[in-house]
Amino acid sequence: MRIIGIDHGSRRIGLAIGDTETGMAFARLAIRRRNLDHDLALIGELCTAEEVSLVVVGLPLNMDGTEGPQAAAAREFGERVRGIGLGVAYEDERLTSWEAAERMGSGGGRPSRESGELDSEAARLILQQYLGARRPPADPIPDDHWPPEETE
Repeated sequence: MRIIGIDHGSRRIGLAIGDTETGMAFARLAIRRRNLDHDLALIGELCTAEEVSLVVVGLPLNMDGTEGPQAAAAREFGERVRGIGLGVAYEDERLTSWEAAERMGSGGGRPSRESGELDSEAARLILQQYLGARRPPADPIPDDHWPPEETE
């Protein structure tokens, strides 16, 4: 199943796409916010083009796990996404923007805040976290088969 991750912001909406089969998420171009109808139309078009059935919206919880005004805004946005016929789930996004900036800055530069790269990297981290939490654990190698036998 293909899934879209969203980092909801007041100026940009960071986007990422992933699927449950591979458990991997990839950043997409962010949407520059115009108005709610326009933003929802673009998300709907992307979901149709990518055959997406679920949207994971980042939920910006406070550090103590409670919900504040930003979380309420994210939930309201998620409900509007649900209103265009898409399934919606929420994922804790605490510190994803900070982690995204750290990861992107590790190469020596800092991404432009205006480009939307940081928002989409945060969306990727949100979606990757969601996928990772739902991925079945790998089958362990039985002890009697470790270490693997050498072949000639």
